[in-house]
Amino acid sequence: MKLHELSPAPGSNREVKRIGRGHGSGNGKTAGKGHKGQKARAGRGMRAGFEGGQMPLMRRLPKRGFNNIFATRYAEVNVGALNAFEAGSVVDTEALKKAGVIKKAYDGVKVLGNGKVEKAITVQAAAFSKSAKEKIEAAGGKAEVI
Repeated sequence: MKLHELSPAPGSNREVKRIGRGHGSGNGKTAGKGHKGQKARAGRGMRAGFEGGQMPLMRRLPKRGFNNIFATRYAEVNVGALNAFEAGSVVDTEALKKAGVIKKAYDGVKVLGNGKVEKAITVQAAAFSKSAKEKIEAAGGKAEVI
């Protein structure tokens, strides 16, 4: 295949709709804008969410709480899930992704203390809960903060 032989898939490119070019075009006179009103005027524009003067939905709904945009978001893993790895192995973010334990790392991985660890493994994560660290070390492993 050569560059001059390339062409778009059939139906993917449409003709541009030329408005205001006479009656014969089917889009003459009012050019698809109907008769008068705010939407027919030049330079018209109602902001997103405008409801014609009615109190907009975003202002009618109650607001609650506070959303901290600077908060650290962790991918959480319980110590029970670490039994999927072999004894003596190093478990880090990449290993957890590969094993399908987490999908996305966000700002790092935090290991929580739900479950039991039966194998001595080295776990490298951004944070550990107190009980998770104790359980990993009790099984003969290491909990390394990275």
